[in-house]
Amino acid sequence: MGKFTFRKEERLRKEIDIQELFDKGSSFYLFPFKVIVRVHTHAESPVHQILISVSKRHFKRAVDRNLIKRRMREAYRLQKELLNASPAKLQLAFVYSHKEILPFDDIKKKMQQCLLRVPKMLTPAV
Repeated sequence: MGKFTFRKEERLRKEIDIQELFDKGSSFYLFPFKVIVRVHTHAESPVHQILISVSKRHFKRAVDRNLIKRRMREAYRLQKELLNASPAKLQLAFVYSHKEILPFDDIKKKMQQCLLRVPKMLTPAV
């Protein structure tokens, strides 16, 4: 039952790591998310780390931003096992870029597509 948790060490919090992720990470866009991925270079973290962001420009009220972030965290928490296909530990940023609040089912489907695409993106083409 412990696999569906979202612990503190899974959150990307260090400002240096966040800056490196946005500077050196590779990205793709899959509506409604922009996903930025980077292989985790520090050995101290045994898990994938994620960052979730919602624009204040599109959602002025904090209640709306928090609702979207909660839905994104829940979608990730339920499907994070899809990232086990990746041998390396990753740093991920999910930036919500749509201007409307989507229902949880839509966010969950798109999160699943993103998580399935990430390991394929990191494997070198043969």
